[in-house]
Amino acid sequence: MAVEIEHKFLLASNQWRELVSRRVIYKQGYLSSQPTSSIRVRISDKQAWLNIKSATIGTQRQEFEYEIPLSDAQEILDTLCAKPIIEKTRHFVIDGDHVWEIDEFYGDNAGLVVAEIELSAEGEVFSKPDWLGDEVTQDLRYYNNNLARNPYKNWRDHA
Repeated sequence: MAVEIEHKFLLASNQWRELVSRRVIYKQGYLSSQPTSSIRVRISDKQAWLNIKSATIGTQRQEFEYEIPLSDAQEILDTLCAKPIIEKTRHFVIDGDHVWEIDEFYGDNAGLVVAEIELSAEGEVFSKPDWLGDEVTQDLRYYNNNLARNPYKNWRDHA
């Protein structure tokens, strides 16, 4: 079984921008988002994947990912996925032994920026850079499958 252990955070400042080592643009859409799992298609550059994740809230959940033909993924995004499509640039920041993935959203989620760190074990210690803000791992709104259903532009409490 594939397991993802991840923490999500808001950003306290833009200091992370000067530390970015690379960027990838993603488009992703959801075929299904149920109480138990989500199924999505994701495109980046010249690759595409089908991804299945458990809907467990918290730091640990099941995740399965399979590469699929790019042309198939584009057709699935265009014709089968619920709208809006998630559009974002993922910025990678290396911090010691860890890599922070900072997602800057566009389209209906423009203005939202979320940092994620994947760990190899539950309870693994990691440093929290000064540019990191509040942890939102437990907040359902920040999960991509929920951003597709309730985009950031519709939130009343964002500034």
